[in-house]
This record gives sequence, C-alpha cells and structure tokens, in this order.
Amino acid sequence: MRILNAKQMREADRRTIQDIGIASLVLMENAGRQVVAAIESRYPDLGERSVAIVCGKGNNGGDGFVVARTLQQRGVDVSVFVIGKVTEIKGDARVNLDILGRLGQTVVEVADETAWELHGTEITGHDLIIDAMFGTGLSAPLTGFHETVVADLNEAGVPIVSIDLPSGMSADTSDLIGPAIDATATVTLGAPKLPLVLPPAESKSGEVVIADIGIPADVFDQLEGPHIELLTREQMRALIPARAVDAHKGDFGRVVVVAGSVGKAGAAVLCARGAMRAGAGLVTVASPRSCQPAIAAHAAEYMTEGLDETPDGTVHFTAAAAVLGIDADVIVAGPGLGRGEGVTTFVRELLDKYDGPLVLDADALNAFADEPSLLVGREGRDLIITPHPGEMARLVGCSVEDLQADRIGIATDFAKHHQLYVVLKGYRTLVVTPDAKVFVNPTGCPGMATGGTGDVLAGMLAAWLAQLLDAEAACRLAVYLHGSAGELADADHGEVSMTAGDLVDHIGDAILELTARRRVATKATE
Repeated sequence: MRILNAKQMREADRRTIQDIGIASLVLMENAGRQVVAAIESRYPDLGERSVAIVCGKGNNGGDGFVVARTLQQRGVDVSVFVIGKVTEIKGDARVNLDILGRLGQTVVEVADETAWELHGTEITGHDLIIDAMFGTGLSAPLTGFHETVVADLNEAGVPIVSIDLPSGMSADTSDLIGPAIDATATVTLGAPKLPLVLPPAESKSGEVVIADIGIPADVFDQLEGPHIELLTREQMRALIPARAVDAHKGDFGRVVVVAGSVGKAGAAVLCARGAMRAGAGLVTVASPRSCQPAIAAHAAEYMTEGLDETPDGTVHFTAAAAVLGIDADVIVAGPGLGRGEGVTTFVRELLDKYDGPLVLDADALNAFADEPSLLVGREGRDLIITPHPGEMARLVGCSVEDLQADRIGIATDFAKHHQLYVVLKGYRTLVVTPDAKVFVNPTGCPGMATGGTGDVLAGMLAAWLAQLLDAEAACRLAVYLHGSAGELADADHGEVSMTAGDLVDHIGDAILELTARRRVATKATE
C-alpha cells in the first residue's frame, strides 16, 4: 500500500476527478462517510456522546461538514465550529457548509483569539472532538491563534479523532514541524502518509484507520515520485506459496549459514534455527572448527561444517574456499563471526567469489566499515545487507543520530549507489531495493530489543530467498513474519522476558496466522 506525500495525494485526487470522472464532491462525501464509519466502529456508544467538530476553511473542513451532517442525521448530538472566517470557505467545502445550514445545523465561527476565549471551553466540554482543521496541505508550523487552539485541545483530555492527519503535521515528513494535535485516532483518506507510520510524528497519530474514499488502486500505483509502501497482511499472505503434495527438501533451498566464533556460537544457532523455521529445505552451519560441537549439539536438523580458524577462535582468512565448496542456493554470513583482519579478508573473499544470492549481517558488514565502496552488488547476484542503525552509520560515515533523522533517505541512497537491498533494522524496519523502492514494516514489538533477534532475521531472509528466488519478496516477507513472531512471543512471555529463542519458536505460529490457518497452541491444554 503506497505511502503518499502531499504532492502525490493531490495528484491522486486530480487524476481521479479529471481523468476518471469521479466528482470531487463525491470524494468528499465518501471521505466524510468513511470517517463516520470509523468513529462508529471505535465508539459504539456514539449516540450517548456529545460531539464537537472543529473545521478549517479548506477541504479538510469540508470533510468535517459531511461528518457533521451524517452524524446529525443519525441523531447524534453534534456541534460544529469553524476555526476562521466562514466567508472565506469556498468550493466543495462551501457546498457542504451550505447544506448543513439548510438542514438547520448551527455553525459557530471562531475566527480569532477573542472568539476562542469565548468558545474554547465550550468545545472542550464535549465528549468527543473531531479534528478537521488542516489536512495534507500544511507545510509550515502552526503559530499564533492556531497554535493556541491545538494546545488547548490537547490539554483538554477529550478523545480526538483527526481527519486525514492530526492538524499541525506535514504530509511530507515524519518529523513534527511544530505543534500538532495529539490524536486518539486518525482516519486517513485514500492512503497512509509518512507521519502516520514513522516516528516521531506517528506517536501523535493514535490508532490509524485507512479509509477507502473511491480512488482506484491503479491511480496510486502509477504515481510518480518516491515509492514508499506499507507492508500489509494481504500482500504478505500472497507471497507464501502452497507446497505440492509430492514436494521434497530440495525444492525449498539449501541455505549455508557462515557464522559464529568462540564465545559467539549462539549467534550461528539462532541464525540457523531462523532459517529452518522459515522453511529452508536444508541448512548447513559453517563455523570455526572449535565451535562446531557446540553448534551441532543445539539442533539435530541442521548440518555443520568445521572451518579453519585463528588462535582467537575466529574463522581463518583462507576458509572462504571451503565455504564456496559447500552446495548452497543462498549463503548468509556474519552473525557472531567476530572482528579482525582475518575475518575481514574472509568476508571480502566470499563476496568477491560467490556468485549466488548472499545475505550479509552483523560482523560481515563491519568488514566493510572502512571501505564501503567494496560492498556492491552485481548483475545476476542478489546482495542483501541487514544492518542495525550503528552498523549502517559506520557504513555511510555518519552518526547514529544523523542516520535516525533520515533513515529513508540514507538507506535509499546506499541501496541505489551500491546496487543492493538494505534491510535497515529497528522500529519500523525498512526494506530498500536497488531501484529505490522503500517498504515500511508495521509489525514488531519492544520485546524484540534483545540479543539475537537480528541473527534470527538473517536466517529467515536467507530461507525465504532460497524458496521464493525473489530478493524483494524475500525481504518483505521475512521482516513481516519476524515482527509478527515477535508479537506472538511477547503475548506469551511478555516484552521484558521474551528472548530471541522465543521468537524462533513462534515463527511457525506467525506463518499459520498469516495464511489464515488456526494457530497451533504453544502450551499443553490443561
């Protein structure tokens, strides 16, 4: 589902109205009625509440007038306020304001600070407030009178439902450009917008409902400009293929996990278990020879391969040839490998000589921190990197703070210039493709902030890449299921107590839920 900026949303409206022929008044009517449907769903006692609808002078206010009329006709106690001069309302918004008047609905003009002092407490005395002041057109911070209105509404402690965006936000950035409504819920029209799905602005959006107002999906798909999508359950479900009744393990890919070092063998285990739970047909763990017994003891299902090692227990730089000799459809390298000159040489050799799909994580990425120009994909060989913010910051030579301030921009530039896939981990994990498409993952939970969860994701990515043979689809599905498994583990163990191993144990449950099959109980029935 496309995430749009203000220009793209205007273009979607224009094409729908001018090229397809759906009148703008119809879109406004649809918007208002969809907002009402969302409000009724959230507040089943709506008929017992008093509702204040606070409208601006533009189309967002026009949507509010439709909401007011629809609620009034359903017997809801509605009061309507215009923040500004009524005489300045034009176009479709004026049409719907005039309809309200003919239906006998009083509309109170609140045009300045003096009027706000008179009516502000009247508005905040209602049981529910509908914010229809500003939509996606705002590009400058609210000041003066409007800043006062927003501050007083926020301080009132009354639930607020915003239409399209909480007033004060800009659709062009996930940053807060100034004071903004702290919404309980936001009903956004047609498609999600950046500040509703990415921090820090999304913290003020409350529950987000995406309302279909009649703009055809093809219109969104054909829009020019940044291609940013929100991963959805329906899209992810369609990526999981049904398995043939006569399938065998060779049909689902051979994954080689190159991971581990003395003291960090667990990273290899978690990566391999992630690959197995995500459906890889065969998994082999290649690790320093001294780690091999411990890794083999953790699971009977994967195979192990001992590699030459240094006295410190890290992989020897000459071991790349041994890894390349293992039969593999996908190699994932990095978890727990450790650092050092030998590891760096080994990883770079692997990248240079291996012609198949490659997933690089953790210490495999640190091998390129001083020469990121060497970290490049090539035609016919998919390369996926899975950095956390610290690793990504080292690759691009910036601070973590600067990276977090422009995650989409920095990840997109790196993916384009290095011709690889970037899976930038963290809250709202990003998947960025070499052709600059960006996907935002909505799943996950704070309990995943624990050691080893990234190792699990690397294994899952390799497994889905081996099965789907499509790097973009594998990245999208892996991050979505990884977050879903984390949510399920959180539900069973709590965000404080859950571990990466708990997440692995819930990958199957996440797949069952996504494919609409009954979730298998994780505990014995008493």
